[in-house]
Amino acid sequence: FRGAELSGANFENANLHKAFLQGADLKGNNLKGANLKRANLQGANFENANLIKAKLNKANLQGANLQGADLRAAILKDAYLRFANLEGAKLEANLQGADLQGANLRGANLQVANLQGANLLGAILIKTRLQGANLQGADLRRANLRGANLQRAILHKTILKEARYDDKTQFQRGFNPEERGMVRINNFGKKRKRKKVKRKRKKV
Repeated sequence: FRGAELSGANFENANLHKAFLQGADLKGNNLKGANLKRANLQGANFENANLIKAKLNKANLQGANLQGADLRAAILKDAYLRFANLEGAKLEANLQGADLQGANLRGANLQVANLQGANLLGAILIKTRLQGANLQGADLRRANLRGANLQRAILHKTILKEARYDDKTQFQRGFNPEERGMVRINNFGKKRKRKKVKRKRKKV
């Protein structure tokens, strides 16, 4: 099936365990409940596909296009998603231990998602909804969190060094991003400089 044109096909509950679908076009497909464990889906196109409750454990999705895909209740445990495009995807899913380094998650819905131990190094999380997500032990170094919503997110032992945020990034009450090594930037992507306050000397 390498590079195959499969858009519009119905694979609901299909057994595609270890399937070789590298570069395949599955745009808009119905893959609800499909078994794609350990499948090679590198560079495949899943734009707007239905992947609800799909099993993608340890699947290779490097560079895959999952823009707008519906992955609610899907299992992506230990999946390889480096540099995948997940913009606007519905990802209320199990992503425990998944490798999302450099992935584009702009505007994706990751509310209450399980991202425990996930690799999100340098990931794009602009305006991503992460309310209630479990990010315990996840690596978010140098991730872009401008405008993201992290309210009620579990950030215990989460690595946030050099992760970027701005005035629109929402955190839970009492959370201090700078204490966790995060970098505040302005709307133009530049680091904000702290203003030095000049103290007036009292005349004796």
